Amino acid sequence: MRNRWLAIVASALLLGAVVTHAARADELSDIKKKGVLVVGTKADYRPFGYLDPSGKIVGFEPDLAADVAKRLGVKLELVPVVASNRIQFLQQGKIDLLIATMSDTPERRKIVDIVEPDYYASGTNVMAKKSEKLNSWDQLRGKKVCLIQGSFYNKELQEKYGIEGVAFPGTAEAYSALRNGNCVAFAYDDTAITGELTKPEWKDYEMPLDSILVQPWGLAVKQGAKDFADFMSKTITDWHKTGFIQKLEKQYGIKPTKFAQDMHDKYAK
Repeated sequence: MRNRWLAIVASALLLGAVVTHAARADELSDIKKKGVLVVGTKADYRPFGYLDPSGKIVGFEPDLAADVAKRLGVKLELVPVVASNRIQFLQQGKIDLLIATMSDTPERRKIVDIVEPDYYASGTNVMAKKSEKLNSWDQLRGKKVCLIQGSFYNKELQEKYGIEGVAFPGTAEAYSALRNGNCVAFAYDDTAITGELTKPEWKDYEMPLDSILVQPWGLAVKQGAKDFADFMSKTITDWHKTGFIQKLEKQYGIKPTKFAQDMHDKYAK
């Protein structure tokens, strides 16, 4: 009796998995049928996703989302997400596609389908006064550099590049320390620095070095949505091939990245 019950439960679970897989396999056709593509993007990370004066989400990644919707011939709906909920929104079906400054990691690949190739990347750089005339990481050896407590790159910056780290709990404190001259530079994510440098109060500052410790970004679809993943893979490849990513870098005042150039060179052949 017990074995029979276990067999029934196993069959039910298998059937449910098959039905779920089949449903996700039709993700692309479902999007076309409903006529709307729902994409999760950042709304607080200039210039990759932010609110314009009218409250509309705009930026580098919303432009990518708009291109996907155009290719599908559907309307676009943008849903603001943050790091703590973006994957859950995708898993729960609140969004169809995730394009939200998400690093491509093995852990995340276990719970969502991250599409290859990666579409962008971020690295570690510094924000410093132009008058410092920095052009090499070696120039920071033995000098005080503002850091954020717990950042993964702190150890390497101190051990390999010899900086004297001054750690702060948040960016507000680090920016204040930089402005007050407590540090010669602030080491942080280069894409965040790019956004900060668009503000008038930082007109005398720059991001002068080549980024290091580069982490690729991946966009994601629900697990099992193979048709949609295949479509997005072709789309990303075309973005790199045509130079669309580099065009958006220029449009949003982003310092040209080696990642974007390398990917263009790879796929334009």
